[in-house]
Amino acid sequence: GTLEPYVPVMNSWNREHRMTKMAIAPHAIYTNTTESLQKAVRTARENGALINIHVAETREEVDNCISATGMTPVRYLDSIGLLGPDVNAAHCVWLDREELDIMAERGVTVAHCPCSNMKLGSGRFPYRDAIASGVRLTLGTDGAASNNNLDMREEMKFAALLAKVSGDPTLLPAAEVFKWATVNGARAFGIDAGEIKEGKLADAVLLDMKKDRLQPCCNLVSSWVYAADSSCIAAVMCDGKILDA
Repeated sequence: GTLEPYVPVMNSWNREHRMTKMAIAPHAIYTNTTESLQKAVRTARENGALINIHVAETREEVDNCISATGMTPVRYLDSIGLLGPDVNAAHCVWLDREELDIMAERGVTVAHCPCSNMKLGSGRFPYRDAIASGVRLTLGTDGAASNNNLDMREEMKFAALLAKVSGDPTLLPAAEVFKWATVNGARAFGIDAGEIKEGKLADAVLLDMKKDRLQPCCNLVSSWVYAADSSCIAAVMCDGKILDA
């Protein structure tokens, strides 16, 4: 296929919208050739667009990439010039520490999708190595077929709990996974939001502290990550505007 007919639409959208961004998304290594991946990257970078790609979601994907290229997915993508600060890499379940260090060095953002990975039996994200590498970490839902409700608040809870399955209850505390879901996600897409601070875009949820799921509230972030559900949301603010229910 060709990307050219869609580029003007993407560019127009990205100029006119502050809170959402269109990206070029070559799905994965196994659904592309080297040539189509490089064309996607070239088109994205010529137009200042982001690149979204699924990376090392399953063990089979890694094995097939090694068979085809002699390299693991991250090493292969690095060898063809795809990795960079404009890349959001989804899943990243089957990565070794060196690969995570490469991603960190290239400025890649990793989008962890815990619910999808659990539903499909893809494997457990390498939390400890990912955090230690310093790569920017965010959360994603993946598609409805492998997640169902696309609830980003749930992704925080599942990520924090799945991290602890190894036996370390201190791994990925609520404040850290909250950062993945807010400021890190905003920065990955070049959106000046993700935190309540003077000069930032006003993008937030307002909570009803009377809801039983938020009481008692010894730590608001912890309560939001582990205890709350959507019924606790009193209002949603997007770019300074309260949205109608």
